[in-house]
Amino acid sequence: MRRRSFLGGAIGAATLPGCQPAHAIEGGFTGIDMARGHALRDGRMDSGTPQVTRRTRVLVAGGGVAGLAAARALRLQGIDDFALLELEDAAGGNARSGAVDGIACPLGAHYLPLPGDAASEVQDLLEELGLRRRVAGRWQYDEFALCHSPQERLFFRGEWQDGLLPLHGVGESTLAQYRRFARRIEALRRETRFVIPTLKAPLSSTLLALDAQPFASWLGREGFDDEHLLWLLDYCCRDDYGAGIAHVSAWAGLHYFASRHGFFAPGEDNGERDAVLTWPEGNGWLTRQLAAPLGERLHTGQVVTRIAQTRAGVELDAFDARSQQMLRWQAERCIVALPLFIALRVVENPPAWLRQAAAELTYAPWLVANVRIDAPLKDRPGAAPSWDNVLYGTRGLGYVDARHQSLDPTPRATVLSWYRPLGPSRYDAASAAAGRQQLAAQPWRAWRDALLAELSVAHPYLAERATRIDITRYGHAMAIPSPGRLAQLQAGQPGGRTVPREGRLSFAHADWAGYSIFEEAFTRGHIAGANLA
Repeated sequence: MRRRSFLGGAIGAATLPGCQPAHAIEGGFTGIDMARGHALRDGRMDSGTPQVTRRTRVLVAGGGVAGLAAARALRLQGIDDFALLELEDAAGGNARSGAVDGIACPLGAHYLPLPGDAASEVQDLLEELGLRRRVAGRWQYDEFALCHSPQERLFFRGEWQDGLLPLHGVGESTLAQYRRFARRIEALRRETRFVIPTLKAPLSSTLLALDAQPFASWLGREGFDDEHLLWLLDYCCRDDYGAGIAHVSAWAGLHYFASRHGFFAPGEDNGERDAVLTWPEGNGWLTRQLAAPLGERLHTGQVVTRIAQTRAGVELDAFDARSQQMLRWQAERCIVALPLFIALRVVENPPAWLRQAAAELTYAPWLVANVRIDAPLKDRPGAAPSWDNVLYGTRGLGYVDARHQSLDPTPRATVLSWYRPLGPSRYDAASAAAGRQQLAAQPWRAWRDALLAELSVAHPYLAERATRIDITRYGHAMAIPSPGRLAQLQAGQPGGRTVPREGRLSFAHADWAGYSIFEEAFTRGHIAGANLA
């Protein structure tokens, strides 16, 4: 089945018999207060004299993974006199969680691959949380947190198959390209250091050459042109970066596989690949553990409007959404754990390198829909329901099942978390800015209908089972690692590839890697907090 005919079937699926709900599906937008961010953008919170002044030793601006990691690093040093300010009503950033009718589910990132040796900071965190321990000289991970089998499946040519590599009915030429791409990835793994976190890998001439070109161009020169292989590679790039193979660098596209995932052609799977940690609420489980010890030092609903260095230290102004007051904080130092486009807006007299780095980043918009169904779905033939369920050729990335990790086999209600990037891909050339506009303008019902149409291709009676759909929107979900971004970001940072600093300000966010994953954000936040002096 060609992509166009497949998508045509998806668009028309809502009109098929059995697809129309016999009941109203409740729901709405949740998780992100877009009005707060837009008020900051529009300058509606930039004026006004603070009514209250507070003092602390260290300020952490931003309660995403980087900010939470910085706060943990401060506590590990015995520094308890600090305050962490977060825009939303809960910390966690893109790794927060929620619940639909009492069923926990992710609002963003939903898994963490087992960290490699370079991610020692993340390894230490997992030990602290009891997720890994050494037994008889070998590391063992918590079996309850490791993703249960079956892990993933693909709906391809009318049936479900194991794994995400399109296999059913493909020709020998397709299989040959799978095998050749697997060999190419393995060669790159041996020849070049693809490391997570990226700041622990030297910027070699090979990496810089890959960074300078689009992934699609590199694939073309290497002779990789099979449509099924290109679909998978585009899917993987949209999954990690929010944009497709024509819009991310070859470094980013290859890094996805060479740094940790690997690539295995049919018959070459060793059974040990892609081990991940996950929870019903996704990485929100991790961010809740990081936030729990902070107590009153965590201040949510705080719109940071100004960060300035003074002779005595740092001054930070924030609008408290609860009290509707402007607050002024005074501290010795500040860790700016904010996305670059926000840091540029709020840091007074920003240095040239911050201006340059922020100007060069493009952000992918993103949507997460949590669908409560009152009973298991009727399934198409093929592989059994998995944790990750992907439909070939669709704009969405498929869905994960919140009850997949449950040890209770009793069929009952669950929540399916559907992911939809709105950045540019090989199937949708709209710019990220257009995607953001669409995200803000489209009503909840339009996204509900798009979700039902897409997933009803594999699950014709989804609309009958669905009782509620909650949608979370991220206008700037992640930085897209476009061609040249790795070199540009690293070249502009003071101190080379360490956490950037400017006087009493330290900067920590995954944006500085151009790669929005837990390991990048956590490591940079930890370094910023640990190297405060």
